[in-house]
Amino acid sequence: MLRLLPRLLVGALGVLALIGALRIWVDPAVPAATLGLSPIGGLGLATLRADVGGFFGGMGGFALAAAIRNDRRLVTVPLVLVSLALTGRLITAGMEGLAPEMVLPMTVEAVLAVLLALGRRTLGTR
Repeated sequence: MLRLLPRLLVGALGVLALIGALRIWVDPAVPAATLGLSPIGGLGLATLRADVGGFFGGMGGFALAAAIRNDRRLVTVPLVLVSLALTGRLITAGMEGLAPEMVLPMTVEAVLAVLLALGRRTLGTR
């Protein structure tokens, strides 16, 4: 059971990230506003769909594939992506100061990094 829990968590993370990507691809303005982003014209909408939607889609796809295949190597991609996102937020906090609204996303990314690292350590290999 202890080895199944990380697999389930990685899979759930994958599904939630894919749902987030779908929300951004279908109507990018709504989820973008919750992220503090505002699209400007067609380029802004396309950038949200490509960059933000692509980030969540890639992270979710690899996390879900890792859980389904029980393959720790596939967890590396979402682990690197979420770690890079957290790094970007830490750089912003260091250079601009830590705004109160930045704390929750940073906490979520740190928790996700720990869960993905746990999955990377415990999932099987193929």
